[in-house]
Amino acid sequence: MSLIRASQLSLAFGPKVLFEGASFSIGPRDRIGLVGANGTGKSSLLRILAGEQSPDSGSLTFRRGCRVGYLPQDVAALTEGELLEVVLASVPGRGDLESRLTATEAALAQAADATEQLELAQALADQHAELEHFEERHGRHQAERLLAGLGFSAADLRRSTGTLSGGWKMRAALAGLLLTDPDLLLLDEPTNHLDIPTLTWFDDFLRGSTKAFLLISHDREFLDRQIEHVLALEPEGLRSYAGDYRDYKRQRAEEEERLLAQARKVEARRAELEGFIERFGAKATKARQAQSRQKMLEKLEDVQVLEHRDTLRFHFAEAPRSGREVLRLERVSRRFGERVVYRDLSASVLRGERVGVIGPNGAGKSTLLKLAAGELAPDAGEVRLGHGVVAGYYAQHHFEPEGRDREARAGAARTFGGLDRKQTVLEALWDLVPDRGEGYVRGVAGSFLFSGEDADKPLGVLSGGERARVALARLLLVPANLLILDEPTNHLDLDSSEALIEALRGYAGTLLFVSHNRSFLNQLATRIWEVKDGGVLDFPGNLDDWLHHQRLAREAAGPAAAGGACPPEATAPAFRSEKERKRAEAEARNARYAREKPLRDEIARLEARIAELEEVEREATRALSDPALYADFARARPHVDAQREARAELEALYLRWEERQRELGELGGVSGSAS
Repeated sequence: MSLIRASQLSLAFGPKVLFEGASFSIGPRDRIGLVGANGTGKSSLLRILAGEQSPDSGSLTFRRGCRVGYLPQDVAALTEGELLEVVLASVPGRGDLESRLTATEAALAQAADATEQLELAQALADQHAELEHFEERHGRHQAERLLAGLGFSAADLRRSTGTLSGGWKMRAALAGLLLTDPDLLLLDEPTNHLDIPTLTWFDDFLRGSTKAFLLISHDREFLDRQIEHVLALEPEGLRSYAGDYRDYKRQRAEEEERLLAQARKVEARRAELEGFIERFGAKATKARQAQSRQKMLEKLEDVQVLEHRDTLRFHFAEAPRSGREVLRLERVSRRFGERVVYRDLSASVLRGERVGVIGPNGAGKSTLLKLAAGELAPDAGEVRLGHGVVAGYYAQHHFEPEGRDREARAGAARTFGGLDRKQTVLEALWDLVPDRGEGYVRGVAGSFLFSGEDADKPLGVLSGGERARVALARLLLVPANLLILDEPTNHLDLDSSEALIEALRGYAGTLLFVSHNRSFLNQLATRIWEVKDGGVLDFPGNLDDWLHHQRLAREAAGPAAAGGACPPEATAPAFRSEKERKRAEAEARNARYAREKPLRDEIARLEARIAELEEVEREATRALSDPALYADFARARPHVDAQREARAELEALYLRWEERQRELGELGGVSGSAS
């Protein structure tokens, strides 16, 4: 039997209908992704299933005894108290079980009759067994394990929940939810506040769970690793698709193509029937045939093709080419009170590199980006931008005031500060390009889904996703050859997140970014900076390469490390000295470079030759498009031969390029593009 059956659910806010007549069921082990654009009702549907919101109409039927656990996108508050005790108290029934046990012990102490004593002793044994089973599933050891996996230290367990930040409150709420071990988990963007070590743990935990869940996530890779079914809030209603997100997109495209083909077929048949009726309807000899076709025409039904919602589609403007070294941090130190975040940090970013910054929450990732952008000044050392560098900075918190200690010093990054709640969308964009006309600025606003009256909304009334789109639009307006991005996919829906990744894949400049989004890191990063111990550890490749390195390091550390859960701080090999560590990492990079260089050189030669032949083919095609050329075939023949020969050689080169890219991928390289 299903855990939940939803029948004909409908919900609207004023004239805006989120969903109407939505029906679905969730089975005991179903792993479902809930997808749809921002504002289509995903979070509202989860709140309805959790009992925190009522639908306008429709019904929900729960299996008897079904326990549902809900994690909202933002946790407003936690019960005051010590963290571990608050998490333990999230499991109902413990107090009742202990009270019954105490009462039975007291009754047994007072019982005089042998039969009564035997009955009470048996009841006491049963209650002890029940408590033991409860402790095994929901007890202190399990709570400590969950909290450790979610990044809390042993010292944090006694910490007051009132001192936790919003992100850590969400983690504590998630620990409490997992401890209750519900039959169905409702998870609304659970990875929003998880750093990479914690996300890796949660990813493994969820994949190992046999419980049902309904998951909203803007991280495509995380979603694909977890789900086996998709519920999609589409313009035509709630739709169900088997498979992961990739399967859903493929099925959706195939469905669209099939419906378009049916629509074209129906239109062709309609035109044929109307043509016959118009031509022969007035002729007595064809009157019966015309009447028959009129009936056929009336029976033809329109094919409803799939409706598309507006999605982000943009690209970053070209900026002047910068010097080779884009950013240098020279012996930088920064502290906040007694807490030292960076100590004697030296690092550099070269033109065209895409550096993903990872590390535990609170390690200093956002601080590093603020130092690079000039939003914070270092306590010691120097932050320098290279020759010709123009930087654009995307802040994680859009309404934060601009940094007080930023100075207009030589070489400082050109950054764009936080948003003003009182400004409208149009004003926030126009401020950056005051010399452009209103039509241009409204066009930019429209490409970020703010059309018509939406462009005149004050920023203070916008949702988190809408503010994120405004911040992205501002970044786009002023061409930059260095983009510094702090959690740019937070608050974006999955389609918008994918659109941003696609735009950045085509961006020709340099990237320095913080993200917990696995898909974002794997598709964009060419280097990983792990923030740790007041500095950064530099690794070539993307997040998967970094994770592979951590696995090898744990295996090299010995069976004890490889066989058990490894805390976040134990993810790097133990070297006797910093110098030894750097030498070992340099040797590993050199060995990898030596293995990859012949392949990369051949790929570069292939791409250069492919570009030449594609130009030859284009020139021949352009020449052959002139009808006058065919009056004299002798003139056309060289172009025909050039086109044929170019295509034949290109076909062979494409195959060879794909083989070399596959070989490079097997060595751990990052695939590129032939065009």
